[in-house]
Amino acid sequence: MRRKRWRIALVVVLSLVVLVAGAVVGDYVYLNHLVHRVVVKNEAVRYNSTENILLVGSTSRCALKVQNAAYGLCSQGVTGVNSDVVMIVHLNFTTKAVSLLSIPRDVFVPNARTTGANKIDAALYQGPSQLVSAIQNDFGIPINHFIELNFDTFASVVDALGGINMYFPMEVFDAYSGLNITHTGCIHLDGYHALQVVRARHLQIRYPGDGPNPHTWPQEGLSDLARIRRDHEFLRVVAAALKAKGLGNPITDQRLATAVAPNLQVDSAFSLSDMLNLASTFSGVSISAVPQMTIPVVLVQTGSYLYKGYYYGDIEFPIGPDVSSVIDQFLQISPATNTLNGAALPAPSAVSVSVYGGTGVTTQGPQIATALRTQGFHVTAVGSVPPTGTREETMVYHSSTSAASIGAAEAVLHRLAGPAVMALGPTMGGATVTVVAGSDLSVLPVAHAGAPAATTHGTTTTRAPSSSTTSTTVTTTTTAGAYDPTLVKQDPSLSAPTSVSMALQPWDPRSCGPNGTPGP
Repeated sequence: MRRKRWRIALVVVLSLVVLVAGAVVGDYVYLNHLVHRVVVKNEAVRYNSTENILLVGSTSRCALKVQNAAYGLCSQGVTGVNSDVVMIVHLNFTTKAVSLLSIPRDVFVPNARTTGANKIDAALYQGPSQLVSAIQNDFGIPINHFIELNFDTFASVVDALGGINMYFPMEVFDAYSGLNITHTGCIHLDGYHALQVVRARHLQIRYPGDGPNPHTWPQEGLSDLARIRRDHEFLRVVAAALKAKGLGNPITDQRLATAVAPNLQVDSAFSLSDMLNLASTFSGVSISAVPQMTIPVVLVQTGSYLYKGYYYGDIEFPIGPDVSSVIDQFLQISPATNTLNGAALPAPSAVSVSVYGGTGVTTQGPQIATALRTQGFHVTAVGSVPPTGTREETMVYHSSTSAASIGAAEAVLHRLAGPAVMALGPTMGGATVTVVAGSDLSVLPVAHAGAPAATTHGTTTTRAPSSSTTSTTVTTTTTAGAYDPTLVKQDPSLSAPTSVSMALQPWDPRSCGPNGTPGP
């Protein structure tokens, strides 16, 4: 069959296992047919000439063409399907702006599966449609396309570039990913060893005075959150490697295309013409200009999280109103905008709300209801429900997947401070929205209700890496809509909120500078 030579630049593949803005995944149309396609339901409608693409790094060993004992073997029961990496790329076709948002894999959300709550990474087990639904229903982030990659994809891309160089300021080790860096400096990594770097979330660090046995070195805290900051740095390193190789070089392009296309799975609506349009629109975007954000969370520090009789291991709660503010910033919309369709959020007087205390404290429901009435919401019912977990995450229920229903829930969520998330589920008391109040929930005062958080969090480690405890520097303003941190009680079982933009730690690998020095 005759092949027409076109260059397919996929800016959408802005994740740790693929290319970055303007990167090439193929230079022949026929390679488009090597990409695997899957039907993804419930994808959102584009608005304001923008598009959001969900990028997933799958842990499925059974999907690998060649089994590798280092990853775990499907034949030996390593059959789990999770999304270790969940990133969303926001593309604005008018301004040609690109932004990147990571969702930590251990975030506990109510609609992770059709059966109910779980970590967000568990949604992929029921297929990409379920993961898309969870993100839209629980965070209100519209998803227009889906891309899934696996270990093979990632390693093949790095090898196609001839490897990459990363600077290691300290010796580090991860028994789970296989990472074992025994000397500092600029080190050349092939695909196999680069994969060890970005998979590492049980990192142990050798400090001066530590012995040679890496199993005795102190372990870094924050797990997947620490991995996210290294993944973001890795994107910058890959971008530099792509630039050095010269995108548009037929040899490099062909090598990349052959490496990526056969291991790429995308939604069936993501056509070749869509890819070409992305190429022509975003080919000039530089990764250094792309904001890279992470959903802010608080870590539940009570051991394995117990919820409705089941243990879920280490989990995190999204923290409001910071999350609402970050999502609005990521989508480049105002706080008064419905994230799903770009329309205005309803006024509080147009939203009916029922409120139920969920912590076992009898006064909680009435107190939250009174505060929401002061905000102008129509409260239809007040009550309580039995606690369900070790710590209670506030659920803001909406009854349908429509933009109007989710918008009503967003209008309420914007007024809440504390660990809170939206949820698709039955509402009670004849209301449009039901709030089941969890631990440490507060309602923003009326003077502050115009917009979500105007807070910045700078996170620094305050003890050995084996601890996940952080200290938070909070800067507030007195303008309407500013987030008053005194509204949220400091619960010792919850960490301080994590940073939206996480700085590299002294032990983190980074880019290489000239003559084997650390890069910027």
